[in-house]
Amino acid sequence: MNHVLQEKIKEALSSVLPITFIILLLSATVTPIPVGMMIMFLVGTVMLILGTALFSLGTDMAMTPMGEGIGAQLPKTHKVWLVCFITFLIGVLITMAEPDLQVLAGQVPSIPNMTLILTVALGVGGFFVLAVLRTLFRIPLSRLLVIFYAAVFILSAFVPKEFVSIAFDSGGVTTGPITVPFIMAMGVGIASIRGDRGSQDDSFGLVALCSVGPILAVLILGICFSGSDPSYTPISVPNVDDTRQVAMAFARQLPHYIREVVAALLPILFFCAVFQLVFRRFTNHHLRKISVGFLYTFLGLSIFLTGVNVGFMPAGHYLGSQIASLEFSWLIVPLSMVIGYFIVTAEPAVHVLNKQVESITNGGVSQRAMMLSLSIGVAISLGLAMVRVLTGISIYWLLIPGYTLAIGLTFFVPKMFTGIAFDSGGVASGPLTSTFLLPFAMGACEASGGNILTDAFGVVSMVAMTPLITIQLLGLIYALRSKSAQAEVPVVDEIEDDDIIEIKEELPHE
Repeated sequence: MNHVLQEKIKEALSSVLPITFIILLLSATVTPIPVGMMIMFLVGTVMLILGTALFSLGTDMAMTPMGEGIGAQLPKTHKVWLVCFITFLIGVLITMAEPDLQVLAGQVPSIPNMTLILTVALGVGGFFVLAVLRTLFRIPLSRLLVIFYAAVFILSAFVPKEFVSIAFDSGGVTTGPITVPFIMAMGVGIASIRGDRGSQDDSFGLVALCSVGPILAVLILGICFSGSDPSYTPISVPNVDDTRQVAMAFARQLPHYIREVVAALLPILFFCAVFQLVFRRFTNHHLRKISVGFLYTFLGLSIFLTGVNVGFMPAGHYLGSQIASLEFSWLIVPLSMVIGYFIVTAEPAVHVLNKQVESITNGGVSQRAMMLSLSIGVAISLGLAMVRVLTGISIYWLLIPGYTLAIGLTFFVPKMFTGIAFDSGGVASGPLTSTFLLPFAMGACEASGGNILTDAFGVVSMVAMTPLITIQLLGLIYALRSKSAQAEVPVVDEIEDDDIIEIKEELPHE
């Protein structure tokens, strides 16, 4: 176990150190960060590394096998209503406890937190059911994406513009570190029951549809709340002067995030316990391993969330505001692209997706290729988001062409890559997006005098959109290379039996 944990820590180090180096370099050259805030950031970095390693280990031991087991067992009941009910319940419970959603809800106080959270949870639950039925009944993912994204953009025309960015952001934050590993593992388990040639392709796509449901749900909520004036909660940047105050800042917040993680994991634990009592799916040995895995998940996520919220959020807001205040404010566009390129590698759920893709494709699509495609996508999204902050252009000018291109590519790339791409959009927009990139955009927007709700909000949706294109382009390259490799294989003419006899006669005899 110690050896495995060491490997996880090395992976986390390689993921987190690049973005840490970039921020330290910016602090030393472009915009100096106060010493107290820098110490908080560095402590947060250490917590981020340790938390990511423990979370990754816990996911491998608990979330993935439990999700696959539930996904493989449910269809065996041969009761569609039971599959739908349990799937809906899982979707609602997991989403309501998702830490990223709590952060977003807390920044939109004009809507009661529980109202927004429940709306998003119902959207995820409903579309989780749809995603499972699609896998079981082999409904093409591209067809559903065309229908529902068309509905999203049509409905958004009747919603106050302040709600549009919030709605699209909600689709990104719901697929966080708790939701993604469990949903993706269930997808693999459900697809394994079919056992046909296309089952592996359909094992992806659950996260994709679960990201659409919240957007539609919040847009409908926006129509109901059309009489209210949406607002946001400004990010408070703490003033710390010494290491004692830094330690106190983390110590005060740690119990809060422990409670959040407990609230997130308890529904899953309760459901898994009931599932085991009914179906007896796992042996005692497996249950012990899963229990230890849940403990690692709890510790890792508690440490991770404390690190990113206390250490990264103030640094992100401060950097954004300072860079946007420079004489050459346009520098924020290339600088944010560099930050976006490296920050996605520190998202814990990204590594879960990349490993599963490499496993399902038997190494045909490596983790390195996936990470490169995601990094390019997030870099582009951050650059475009900062252009919006500086110019105030409507998010429609970016989302409509982006999703049109993404959905158009679904008709030309292998089916599996469509599911992987739309899953990756939800995975890339994880905790670091809501706790560093969104505050970064809000700080830049405040400094440039823009509208926070229309110009800064929406960065999560941009991060969720661009990987849809880059991953599908990766799939297109993969398909073209496969065809080229097949064309180069020499065709061996069939050898007749008479030819074999003649060859044998010509061979020398001992």
